[in-house]
Amino acid sequence: MLFFWILFNAFALGMLVLDLSLFHRPGKTVGFRGALGLSALYIALAAVFAVLVYFWQGHQVALEFVTAYVLELSLSVDNLFIFLLIFNYFAVPDEQQHRVLFWGVLGALVMRGIFIAAGVSLLARFHWVLYIFGALLIVSGIRLCVMGQHQVDPARNPLVRALRLFVPVTDKLHGDKFFFRNPNDNLRIYATPLLVVLLVIETTDVLFAVDSIPAVLAITLNAFIVYTSNVLAILGLRSMYFAVSGLIKLFRFLHYGLAVVLILIGAKMIASDHFHIPTYVTLGTVAAVLLAAIGVSVAVPEKKTVS
Repeated sequence: MLFFWILFNAFALGMLVLDLSLFHRPGKTVGFRGALGLSALYIALAAVFAVLVYFWQGHQVALEFVTAYVLELSLSVDNLFIFLLIFNYFAVPDEQQHRVLFWGVLGALVMRGIFIAAGVSLLARFHWVLYIFGALLIVSGIRLCVMGQHQVDPARNPLVRALRLFVPVTDKLHGDKFFFRNPNDNLRIYATPLLVVLLVIETTDVLFAVDSIPAVLAITLNAFIVYTSNVLAILGLRSMYFAVSGLIKLFRFLHYGLAVVLILIGAKMIASDHFHIPTYVTLGTVAAVLLAAIGVSVAVPEKKTVS
């Protein structure tokens, strides 16, 4: 089994390097068609992986992977709204966004791996943690439904505040650099706003992981399936951002669908000791709720204000 972990992580790292060096070259804006094509490629890779899992571990495990992947991918789409807000807040040019997202994805992969290992270990040793995870998902779903989309105030981010206390931050971007050596100030090292953006994205992803990891653990406790479904969903997140950013308003009701999904998954976790819900039922329910939210978003477009 260790061999498959090493092989998969080598594949994921290779895709990240290929994505940065070939697909998203520095200094170039990612076009809509290219981003859409890459998003389709990552989804196709996940489909191929599901087929491999089917022949390797059987129908049930493959179904668990597909359900976990769909759930993680749908929750990751909510990240795109936050990324858009953060980039607009800091006025990051399109050609610099891909670099921040690359390192953001890399950091997210490391943090998700830690979260998954901790979550699986806790559930294996302390079964009652299942009820805490379930309650956390229900509360998150209700909060998302009542308060709307996740709100982020970069100025109140604790890591950003700490960075400004210990490292001076320049007022403007310096290309794609995270640090800048000022020749007019004895070559003193400054952090650039791009590093601040990266910190905000990384800490925001931790908050999303608190929702997404317990939700996937409600589908399966197979650490390899939980990890691979997370990684494959996150790998395509950069391309999906550029594909969806131009059409983001079409999905303005998506957060309501995600809220319903979180509540249903949380209820499933709490009731799992008394009622067994087949994986295919979970997959169908998640897909139906999300499609309904997207359908309503398209059918009821946002009204334009007349000035």
